[in-house]
Amino acid sequence: MIAYSTVSYVSLQSAAFTEKEDSELLQTNRFMKKVNPGVVLPISLTISTRRNMIVEVDSADKFHGRIWRKLPESDIFRSDELSTRFHGRVLEFFNSKCELQFFMTWISTADSFGRREILAVESVFKAHPNGCLMILSRTMDSPQGYTVLKPLLDLGFNVQAVAPDFPFLLNNTPAEAWFDKIRSGKKDPGVIPLAQNLSNLMRLAVLYKYGGIYLDTDFIVVNSFKGLKNTIGAQSIDSASKNWTRLNNAVLVFDMNHPLLFKFIEEFALTFDGNKWGHNGPYMVSRVVHRVEGRPGYNFTILPPMAFYPVDWIKIVKLFKMPKTRAESKWVEAKLHQLAGQSYAVHLWNKQSGKLMVEEGSVMGRLISEHCVLCKQSMSTVSCSPIVETIIRSRTA
Repeated sequence: MIAYSTVSYVSLQSAAFTEKEDSELLQTNRFMKKVNPGVVLPISLTISTRRNMIVEVDSADKFHGRIWRKLPESDIFRSDELSTRFHGRVLEFFNSKCELQFFMTWISTADSFGRREILAVESVFKAHPNGCLMILSRTMDSPQGYTVLKPLLDLGFNVQAVAPDFPFLLNNTPAEAWFDKIRSGKKDPGVIPLAQNLSNLMRLAVLYKYGGIYLDTDFIVVNSFKGLKNTIGAQSIDSASKNWTRLNNAVLVFDMNHPLLFKFIEEFALTFDGNKWGHNGPYMVSRVVHRVEGRPGYNFTILPPMAFYPVDWIKIVKLFKMPKTRAESKWVEAKLHQLAGQSYAVHLWNKQSGKLMVEEGSVMGRLISEHCVLCKQSMSTVSCSPIVETIIRSRTA
């Protein structure tokens, strides 16, 4: 797996995507969706329906009136014994026995940490049996969260949910003042759920403080991340020039105190807009890298889409379909071979695929059976623990 582009220089010049560039890249769905206030949006999703454009949310959809499964702001900001012990718990958990240290975030209810999220966690340990995964989450740092994770703990895997300490994570960063204004009500959070934007910021801050690998909860890890260093993935590239056209922040691999992370945090705080979907996530990291590449300073690598985003969100449904013909069966085998040889992880684009059934014999069905750790495999069937058993359903089920 080889990076198609390595960036070794960074700076602070400004750049932005243009509508012309977007129109050239856009292939389908030439419309802008409005967010349905009744839809439960995944915490980690920051992708709009158009490439390199920000989707405006209906102004009538007010933030505080949104019907959304989120924690009250008072719970998100609250400091207590759990959060004040955050730093010590992190240092204690990530010890010398950890081959790699992973982070995920979850700012939603513990009961909504479901089968797909568990599958993401399982796949981390399938590829990294000696890795350590910390889930930054107040709700998962609870008896209910412990129950969710217990099957993995019983197998000896190093996973722990820890309530984050936002003031500590943002202390001495460019986002410290931003957070104080948000918390005190002096800054408008916008109509996008605040938890979404806090997740975007928290992943940057925790990597800046501790280093490691951040991973969204809608991935299946298919190969070891060992050897990756200071890496971000491209979501799309120009077919002619092979230059990246958009990056994504769903996977980040960075050393502690890496200057590019500092620039990401700075950009987040300076340009924060809670009314534009994706503005503070994928578009933000794309803006920063677009203007800093080619400048002296920092070393980091941009991996091509095949590394983390091998299937575009528009085409993700195909991975869930049962092959009906010999040609389709050959395609499934070829796709699995390609993913095994060229990808580190497969982003499932939960917003688009969350309600899809995993059909028997599909690429997804095979990926689940090959990368879960709570499953017992036989020659042609997959028998899973209760946590993941209903992920795999045939068309006739």
